[in-house]
Amino acid sequence: MAVKNVVLCVDIGGSSIKAAQFSYTADGNMVLDKFAYSEFASDTEGSGTDAMLNALADTLQSNDFDAKDVHISISGQSSFIRFVKVPSMTTDREKVKEIISYEAKQTIPFPIDEVVWDSQIIEPAENSEDNEIDAMLVIVKNEDAMRIVQCVESLGLHVRIIEVAPTACYNAARANMVGNNQCEMILNIGGKCSSLIFVDGGRFFVRSIPISGNTITQQIAKEFNIPYAEAEEMKRRHGFVALGGAYEEPESAVAATVSKIVRNVMTRLHAEINRSVNVYRASQHGHKPEKLYLTGGSSILPFTPRFFAEKLRVPVEYFNPFQVVQLGPDINADTLRDFAHLFGELVGLALRYIGNPPISISLIPETVRKQHIFRTKRPFFYASAISLIVYLGITAWALHIQKDAIENKQASFRRIVEDKKKTDNDVRRAYAEFTSAQQTFDAITKHLEHRENWITFFDLLQYCIPHNVWFSKIAVEKAPLVTPVVAAQTRAQQPEEDIGGEDDDFDMASLFSRRRSRDDSDSKKAAPAMDMSAKWLNMDAYIIGNKGVDYLVPEANETIGLLSDHLKKAGLFEGNLEPQQDANTYNFNISKFRASIELKNPINSAEYTAVLRKITMPTKKSSAAQGE
Repeated sequence: MAVKNVVLCVDIGGSSIKAAQFSYTADGNMVLDKFAYSEFASDTEGSGTDAMLNALADTLQSNDFDAKDVHISISGQSSFIRFVKVPSMTTDREKVKEIISYEAKQTIPFPIDEVVWDSQIIEPAENSEDNEIDAMLVIVKNEDAMRIVQCVESLGLHVRIIEVAPTACYNAARANMVGNNQCEMILNIGGKCSSLIFVDGGRFFVRSIPISGNTITQQIAKEFNIPYAEAEEMKRRHGFVALGGAYEEPESAVAATVSKIVRNVMTRLHAEINRSVNVYRASQHGHKPEKLYLTGGSSILPFTPRFFAEKLRVPVEYFNPFQVVQLGPDINADTLRDFAHLFGELVGLALRYIGNPPISISLIPETVRKQHIFRTKRPFFYASAISLIVYLGITAWALHIQKDAIENKQASFRRIVEDKKKTDNDVRRAYAEFTSAQQTFDAITKHLEHRENWITFFDLLQYCIPHNVWFSKIAVEKAPLVTPVVAAQTRAQQPEEDIGGEDDDFDMASLFSRRRSRDDSDSKKAAPAMDMSAKWLNMDAYIIGNKGVDYLVPEANETIGLLSDHLKKAGLFEGNLEPQQDANTYNFNISKFRASIELKNPINSAEYTAVLRKITMPTKKSSAAQGE
């Protein structure tokens, strides 16, 4: 059974397989539980892929690892690393990724569909230009990555991460405080290539150098004209870095020759290191390296630290990545000490499990990535399928149980529907009767609304009339009286009627009677009923003034003006009072005039009725004041 919170980290070198299982405590500490190391034969020409895969499978099977999740790093020889500068045209990370992707397609020297690649934005140097972004591109062949994944997953394990050895080693170095305060280098002398890693604060730079332990073995085989395997054995038995100068050579001629070969190769490697330092400082604006750490299988040749300390004039020591790792109870510290310098990549891989290290790249092939996504969602698919089956079963059971109840309810609903239909018919008939009655009621109400119009109108008119004015004739007609000029001409030609003199009693009833008789005679010639659109009030009126002709006319004009003001204030009338005053005076103080005034709304109209309802009648006191 798989153990929780454990991960198996595997570093695939040029000629060896390193594996270690790490577990994690509740407080975040990382514990080394198991480790294994194995070598495989690699020829001088090929890459030894089959031998590597066999050694990988054997290492994972024979060491009783419990973890199912696997993190893998592959040698720098099998990868392609490039550092590029892209224009900083935007701060949007998605846009920056698109720019880096475009740059990658231009930089990668292989068809893009044959490789797996990823990128990482690198922290810029202190004196770098603001308009550029430093990025690292890491590329491996899709075929190589797929072979490794298939080999591991055929054992029932799951590959979660694939990255290259230099980035894994850099993460381990940062965790162990390497390069925090100054620029420091890590030289990994591997089986088939060497990697020089610059750790400069948050900056990262790496250069792969094709000089390695395999180079030494090839030179020995060439010098002694022996097979590669014998040369490798000779290197392991007699190899060390010759001190040079006045130092005494070893007694064995073979050892002396081998040591000189080793020194020559190391000298070439030193030259490449100097070249790499110059490239880093020139192109990446990096600082001068102040220290060198050694790692890798070929770095354990005797006097290697001393050689590089003399050549580079900086302190040199082996890199110990286990300063941030606790040892499990089954770990032999003495045995681990012999391999500690080889396990930097494994510690870097283990750090990926518990957080976000400085560099996080993933070289999982796209097909494998999709399989992983599907695998993570598989439990949800199973749960959904089981839920669906359970749901269908419950639904079928519920339908079976409720079948009779539904049929009974349907019969009950049918009876209710029939009753509701009968009720609906009754309601429709009642509604039709109600609508008919409502229409009749509305018609009657419309007529009743005009019932008090005349009463209210005459009451209001009575309040508007000054105390010395009375009307002898009032008519609501469609048109006003003729204009004053025309009226004067007409009056001169026609006899005066209903003037009223000293002997007249000004009987208002007789005046209305005579008016009605005349209107009746006129109605025989005109329309039988008054037009409802009539909105002109035509009137004949008399004014009682002070005796004396000299005062009558001004007083009459003043009274007519007062009447006009009262009518306008009443709110029913549109225009001003335009009187046609009679020039004659009767009984010395009575003056007659005729006038027309326009109503704002036709009498008996809805608007007229609404206006009358809003009018507040003056009080008797205000009326008396008005008369005065």
